[in-house]
Amino acid sequence: MKTCRMGLAWTAVGIFAVAGALHAQDVAGTWQGTVSGEKQQLRVVLQIEKGSDGALHGKAYSIDQTPTPAGMTTVSFADSILKFTVDAFHATYEGRMSPDGKTIAGTMTQGTAKPLNLERATPQTAWKIDASPHTVQFVTVEKDVKLEVLDWGGTGRPLVLLTGLGNDAHIFDKFAQKLTDKYHVYGITRRGFGESSKPSPEGNNYAAERMGEDVIAVLDALHLEKPVLAGHSVAGEELSYVGNSHPERVAGLIYLDAGYSYALYDEVNGAAVIDMKVLREQLERMAPGKMPQDQNKFLAELHENLVRVEKEVAFQQEQMKDMPPPPPPPAGGGPKPPPAGAAIIGGVTKFTTIKAPVLAIFADPHDIGNAFKDNPKARAAFIESNNRSTEQQAVAFERQVPSAHVVRIPNAQHYVFISNEADVLREMNAFIATLN
Repeated sequence: MKTCRMGLAWTAVGIFAVAGALHAQDVAGTWQGTVSGEKQQLRVVLQIEKGSDGALHGKAYSIDQTPTPAGMTTVSFADSILKFTVDAFHATYEGRMSPDGKTIAGTMTQGTAKPLNLERATPQTAWKIDASPHTVQFVTVEKDVKLEVLDWGGTGRPLVLLTGLGNDAHIFDKFAQKLTDKYHVYGITRRGFGESSKPSPEGNNYAAERMGEDVIAVLDALHLEKPVLAGHSVAGEELSYVGNSHPERVAGLIYLDAGYSYALYDEVNGAAVIDMKVLREQLERMAPGKMPQDQNKFLAELHENLVRVEKEVAFQQEQMKDMPPPPPPPAGGGPKPPPAGAAIIGGVTKFTTIKAPVLAIFADPHDIGNAFKDNPKARAAFIESNNRSTEQQAVAFERQVPSAHVVRIPNAQHYVFISNEADVLREMNAFIATLN
């Protein structure tokens, strides 16, 4: 089926080689358009140039499926009509160039006829041609919600990569290629980011359960049996949800500097973001008619949580006293973070253990790069706070998930799979080799 879809996209591409035959001055350059595949819209990029012999030559990319271009095929252009065929894909195309030479409107036929309209790309509008050898598909995980799923290929046990907050699965384009010799590697762009659907942040659209069930839905759609899930940063939330609610679905979980409070609640030191969320829920239950039947137990739990939150707030005040004030917002307010980010943070849940095999890699202590480089006092305070919380979480994994293999990579960056690629690959391979 993939060959068929690529044929559709590349057919579209050949189209433009044709147009160039008559109007090199109008056609030379980069063109792009979209054709309907079996499951998604496939983006086509054409790069056309005039050879020394005066003939047009070019390359066609189906950028959502492969970085490898197809050479242009035989084409003809007469009376503003472009025609071409791609015998390898049993495809034909016919389209008309606009009088200004900026667009071609046409139809591609490969069993059925599909519209394919092309526009001349500019530096501002040109689509990026991804150099990573992967295919792309979109998996429906909920009504009107589709996730972008990358497939880098490979053989062996399936390995699914989950991203940190704000990234899409292309963040793993380089890293994934180092894994395909041992595993069949996939990547998921979570809802709210990249090319995946972006439902509103209201309700439970970005709650931990919803995000975790998205991962399960993708595993179902791809028919993956006992894959390994590896997640960076906030993906620890999805890993822990799967590891608690569906541990039988995975062979193991790998936390790439992803083992923070959203992944595992530290029962000794607490976690401000989770404790404050619980406190808000408890205070709402203080309203008339909402108090639990066992009020003494409820009030004791409320008091215990109040004390914990007070302690956490005092600690944060101490850590923040040497921090500089945040810079003023730029004129016009500047770009706003995607609402999905805040919704994900607000949708965290309290995981106190994990029921699947775990490799937890921590950048401990962190390399914070140039953060606060012009303010040594603030830099020292940030390093102290950051390293303390990281080490506490590493210890929490050792204490609360006794079977977990916890690895500390000193002076690594948060994007540990980039800053310390060789270390991460070594630990991942060793861990996966132990799994059933």
